[in-house]
Amino acid sequence: MSFIEVVEGRSPGDTRRILEALPDWFGDPVAVDNYVSATEDSAYGSLLAVGTAGVVGIALTRRHFREAAELHLIAVDPTQRRSGVGRALVEQVVSALQTDGGTLLSVHTVGPSFEHEPYAQTRAFYRSVGFTPLEEHDGIDWSGPTLIMVRTLGTQ
Repeated sequence: MSFIEVVEGRSPGDTRRILEALPDWFGDPVAVDNYVSATEDSAYGSLLAVGTAGVVGIALTRRHFREAAELHLIAVDPTQRRSGVGRALVEQVVSALQTDGGTLLSVHTVGPSFEHEPYAQTRAFYRSVGFTPLEEHDGIDWSGPTLIMVRTLGTQ
């Protein structure tokens, strides 16, 4: 991995650029608009992965309870995929939550009953950073299956 620094910050323009460069995951313009709006919303925590070429990744979190948060969005510029950027973002989220009393992190993604290779890659990534599948339900985030995955944070 080239030098990447994960920092707190908001960049709606970079969020849109990265999401639009990932049409296999973010091909719905309305969804992209919603994520960009969330980037601007102070109800969401926002981390940026910044390299020498600028912002190459983003993570949005939403704290639902003191103990539990949701990884609402994670996206990495396609030129930086598989370089450790996503892992660095997740680990920074985990570290910040642990420091602030968090014990559980969840994420929603497209469930395995919807066969789509890009989301199979997504689920494999989440497993590689410590998430465990919990439940699959239809109609939560879209009309198809949503898989809820969780990661216990333990204590720091």
